[in-house]
Amino acid sequence: MIRRVILVVLDSVGIGELPDAVRYGDEGSNTLVNTALAVGGLDLPHLGRLGLGNLDDIRGVPPEVSPWGAYGRMAENSAGKDTLTGHWEIAGVRSPTPFPTYPYGFPADIIYEFERRIGRSTLGNYPASGTVIIQTLGEKHMRTGYPIVYTSADSVFQIAAHEDIIPVDELYRMSEAALDILREGPRVARVIARPFIGSAGAFVRTERRRDFSCPPPEPTLLDRLILAGREVNAVGKIEDIFAHRGITRSVHTTNNMDGVTQTVADIREGCPDLIFTNLVDFDMLYGHRNDPHGYAEALETLDGRLPEITQTMQPDDVLIITADHGCDPTTPSTDHSREYVPLLVYGYQIRAGTNLGIRQTFADIAATVTEWFGLPAMPFGTSFAGMVRV
Repeated sequence: MIRRVILVVLDSVGIGELPDAVRYGDEGSNTLVNTALAVGGLDLPHLGRLGLGNLDDIRGVPPEVSPWGAYGRMAENSAGKDTLTGHWEIAGVRSPTPFPTYPYGFPADIIYEFERRIGRSTLGNYPASGTVIIQTLGEKHMRTGYPIVYTSADSVFQIAAHEDIIPVDELYRMSEAALDILREGPRVARVIARPFIGSAGAFVRTERRRDFSCPPPEPTLLDRLILAGREVNAVGKIEDIFAHRGITRSVHTTNNMDGVTQTVADIREGCPDLIFTNLVDFDMLYGHRNDPHGYAEALETLDGRLPEITQTMQPDDVLIITADHGCDPTTPSTDHSREYVPLLVYGYQIRAGTNLGIRQTFADIAATVTEWFGLPAMPFGTSFAGMVRV
């Protein structure tokens, strides 16, 4: 009997373009395979033993004859390639319409209302790299006290401010005001607070980023677990992605390794039912910055700590490792990529070596978890519980 699920999302670790990738300008994207080629091969023995190398030709990660886990790939059924749509679909909610994006900046009425509510003018209001725009406008921001507003190819309203000019708590309040303006429609998926420090020419972002998201449009796996009296522990930005809904306890983390440490601590403490972890560094630090070497190092560092998770698990635990989209660091684009994602399932209750094939939606995870926990079926997704039953 499965009593607890540890669900770990490797943010942006995609594994090959989806059939409709051309519609998104993502033909040729394959985050894992292309990263491995760019660095001369990946050293991922523990992920490899779970079946990662059986999913594609990943240089340095050969296929296993007898994988320790079940393995497969999943296609995103929702429209878009946003963090929210990916995570929501993992939790059983399909998003048929993509969130709007703002390639020319936000309309004047949105900026006007935001400035009115925060009592300040703003700088920027155009698509930009977050690390570049603070170098471009950071000095002016420090002179004027005006926050820097910008967006990207994703549906995000980002607000950057120096911690000495606008305290982080005030920046968070500004972000909540922006979300209140933009949640109707919705007109944006997320508002992201981006605090930074330093001096002109040497500004750096801090780890006190916070995401403020629109709530899912219908009940998720997390909501169903809470309604059934179960407990959900959120690690990393999971709480932000689900707008604080369907969560019993949460902890924000500073980086991938902090996320692994907290996940292991939750397992060790006997935290029940669902531990839901997001490891964001792959996406935030390396995918968006086109840094395949950093991406590869982050993957190998995670792999080195994977035994801490698997060896701490109890006989009635199941580990699921997946992703929410791609972000190929080897392509000209710095944006998310429309890709398949890995699906690795491990535990004493899982039939080792099971090929789960290509799942037609991320929501198969939610459908499977509800079956394991004896809850009513989700309206979307197909359970693979029967395929992996020992």
